[in-house]
Amino acid sequence: MKLLVTGAAGFIGSHTAERLRELGHEVIGIDNFSPYYDIALKKLNAEALAEKNIEVLNLDLRTADLAERLPNDLEYIFHFAAQPGISSACTFEDYFSNNILGTQCLITFAESLPKKPYFINIATSSIYGLEATFPENVAPKPASWYGVTKLAAEQLVLAKTREKKLQATSFRLFSVYGPRERPDKLYTRLIDCGLNNKPFPLFDGSEKHLRSFTYVQDIVDGIVSVFGKEEICNGEIFNLGTETESTTAQGIATVEEILQTKITTEMKPPRAGDQSRTKANIDKARKLLNYNPQTTLKEGLEAQTEWFKNNF
Repeated sequence: MKLLVTGAAGFIGSHTAERLRELGHEVIGIDNFSPYYDIALKKLNAEALAEKNIEVLNLDLRTADLAERLPNDLEYIFHFAAQPGISSACTFEDYFSNNILGTQCLITFAESLPKKPYFINIATSSIYGLEATFPENVAPKPASWYGVTKLAAEQLVLAKTREKKLQATSFRLFSVYGPRERPDKLYTRLIDCGLNNKPFPLFDGSEKHLRSFTYVQDIVDGIVSVFGKEEICNGEIFNLGTETESTTAQGIATVEEILQTKITTEMKPPRAGDQSRTKANIDKARKLLNYNPQTTLKEGLEAQTEWFKNNF
């Protein structure tokens, strides 16, 4: 099949593109190479994809003529492109433009194709709000611009399934980590600080936060499990993540164990909109997709540490 991956030079998008190629599909990637974090990392990811015959086109969903630049016989779209995370450096307009307008532009493109592709939307546990421990049928209560705009993007996609104009599924991801994790995320920062003797910026109170830290390949397992199950997945939302909870303090201790060093911390004020607890309720994914994440936190962090040492 011919597949499109948006945000293909990013963290989870690049891993998914590789897996799709390994499954024998023709994969086309697009990314706008946003400077939200060091573009060199995205270029490194794109180079890794190029070695596996996956081209990543430099395109912005909001401004590019997608119909001109992309093939019209796509069978699947995997939509990762977004303004990610909770950052004081990002404005509401950043989140609105990337997450809502960008998604709508991609939907418009998908609807224009002669044969409508199956649309996989990548959402987030931030949709649930300050605590993300619920099944998919619980009313969302997002508490950040990121969560609000990702919920809106999800509903734009699912509205098309209700109108029967597209087939689509939305996956809500929980606390993903692993090789290629963004430099602003917890474990890349921790590993960097541990290896380079730098203080780790820790938001006050966050050491007690509980997370379903989920290894990226376990996330990709869930995303690709939709193949062959399109009929039961159409119009549905699935949580993807591990059911195992760990505190941020436990995560820090695990990195210290792997690096065999003590990481000093530098306390920062609490971050508005930060979740106090995430625990992936994956009953639905387990039942319908046979989803069963297996990677332990230590196993995943050992792989991420090795990646960091090899690339930085």
